[in-house]
Amino acid sequence: MSGRDLFCQPRRAGRGAALTLLFASVLVAGAATGSFGDPDRKPAPPSARSTSAAHRETVTDAAAEAMADGKSPMEAAERAVSRSGDRWGAVYSQGEYEEFEEALDGQYTGVGLWARRGRDGRIEVTRVQSGSPAAAAGIRTGDRLRSVDGEKVDGRPVTEVVSLLRGDADDAAAGTKVSLGLERGTRAWSRTLRRARLSTDSLTVHRLPGGVTVIKVAAFTKGVGDAVRNAVEQAPEHAGIVLDLRGNSGGLVTEAVTAASAFLDGGLVATYDVNGAQRSLHADPGGDTTRPLVALVDGGTMSAAELLTGALQDRGRAVVVGSRTFGKGSIQMPSRLPDGSVAELTVGHYRTPAGHAVDGRGITPDLEVDAEALERAETVLSGLGDPS
Repeated sequence: MSGRDLFCQPRRAGRGAALTLLFASVLVAGAATGSFGDPDRKPAPPSARSTSAAHRETVTDAAAEAMADGKSPMEAAERAVSRSGDRWGAVYSQGEYEEFEEALDGQYTGVGLWARRGRDGRIEVTRVQSGSPAAAAGIRTGDRLRSVDGEKVDGRPVTEVVSLLRGDADDAAAGTKVSLGLERGTRAWSRTLRRARLSTDSLTVHRLPGGVTVIKVAAFTKGVGDAVRNAVEQAPEHAGIVLDLRGNSGGLVTEAVTAASAFLDGGLVATYDVNGAQRSLHADPGGDTTRPLVALVDGGTMSAAELLTGALQDRGRAVVVGSRTFGKGSIQMPSRLPDGSVAELTVGHYRTPAGHAVDGRGITPDLEVDAEALERAETVLSGLGDPS
């Protein structure tokens, strides 16, 4: 199992801070098992090891005792995690955890709709994925979603609406049907769609009129790091780059390090501790260190995306523009429970190259802006000038 910020659409409420988000970012096993391949590991103090081990033992023992008493191991583990004060600890069913694994491949089961809730509480379609069941059904951006399988969605949180579309409550598979009630202007109609296995668009690239290349990374799924490198190589020579990490909920840590390697010539990306053992992550040599670079961030920039932002900022490689990032810099390790569910428990934290802690603090941009961030990024790039 590789190091990663595991993310997935949450199913149920009341599962800790991570599960209140559309994508719950959880940094897991690779850091704890050493699969980052770091040679700079230092021994853990006994107290750090014992604290983490005791936390894990408490949760697994609670699950085992519940199972022996004919009760739900998962619910018992959830109560133990809640009592522990582990703000990023969470417990997932076996099906949920399998979805998380699939999400790392940049795939999901659904109909290909993105939505938001307006001020009036109505749910509006904000994007329709090309080639998806929703696109085939003629659904367009701006359409209103009135119901899912007969359940009215007005006023409901978007996370719940997305969960209904995916069929999370029933572990709905590709090919299962979902009925949507829709509205466009004065027209109201219903369509029945079949869910499908779809690929997320984790990276998009476009060029601004002035020649600036914008690389938007939505999540660090498999292959995104190399895709960032390719985008940099294909950008016009000496032209500036905006690395847009706004709303990036995390992903594979290794992919974030690969992305950092596109802009750095080796060197430190981050340090982290697992059960008190100190380790570090390094970029590969040979990245583009000359062209002007701005990293765009906001309150939705999380975890692996914060790790990348911190590296570029501390190493003086990028000017960071936007608003303070989310502040998720803790490391979780999975433990399998008797019923097949999985507990993710905090075992450590990571820091930026300059030693700044991220967890609970986030990263402060060099230039803080709320509105027209992309326009401000262009202005900053013009001020950085031609590196030639």
